[in-house]
Amino acid sequence: MAANEIKPYDTADSKSEQVEAMFNNIAPTYDLLNHMLSLGIDRWWRRIAINHVRKNYRGGSLVNILDVATGTGDFALLAQGKLNPEWVVGCDIADEMLRIAKEKAAERGLTDRVGFRHADCADLPFSDSEFDVVLSAFALRNFADLDRCLQEIHRVLSPGGMAVIIDLCAPRRFPMRQLFSLYQHCIMPLMGRLFAHDRDAYSYLPRTMAAIPQGEDMAGHFRQAGFTDVSFRYLPFGMCCMYVGK
Repeated sequence: MAANEIKPYDTADSKSEQVEAMFNNIAPTYDLLNHMLSLGIDRWWRRIAINHVRKNYRGGSLVNILDVATGTGDFALLAQGKLNPEWVVGCDIADEMLRIAKEKAAERGLTDRVGFRHADCADLPFSDSEFDVVLSAFALRNFADLDRCLQEIHRVLSPGGMAVIIDLCAPRRFPMRQLFSLYQHCIMPLMGRLFAHDRDAYSYLPRTMAAIPQGEDMAGHFRQAGFTDVSFRYLPFGMCCMYVGK
């Protein structure tokens, strides 16, 4: 089954509606569980992506950055701190996640340099060519229409700009592949039930990791959306892949 056909809950609602409800439900424990389940490696993966932008962006002055599906804002805030653009916007469909992101920005005194707004990636409320860099972390597998969302990311990217997107994927090699099976079927649902009180959410997430296109298959979707100079590489431990396109 394709990732865009996998839904968190057994209801008649659309995938977008279910994903929005799921992230609103798990928002209070999202950061805690993310860091626990990845042993903090999710922070490392984000830093690798930011470092790639810092070393490879060639579009001139870095004015503004968009973080698509920003969640609780960690990627957007990291981008502001490490890349120092004039402005970062984080968008997401889950208001509870955005509430936490706004609190983080306020606590760090960054509300004048980082903003957050409600938006669906399939219909971004931004002008063509508005952003120098577009980032996204751990969101591709949650999109109801992957190709439409990639087209929208490409549309809002300025000439000479770059998109750097990281997402979880199923490991391909021993022993991480075998460990992932245990993680997928036992550990993640258990942690979701104990800490987030939403077992369905933490059963859904690893199923999408196994189903999403990855590597060259995902790079093909980027090219179909209009990106050029598309590349990808698997990040440490093989459970995350970084995609770059211009």
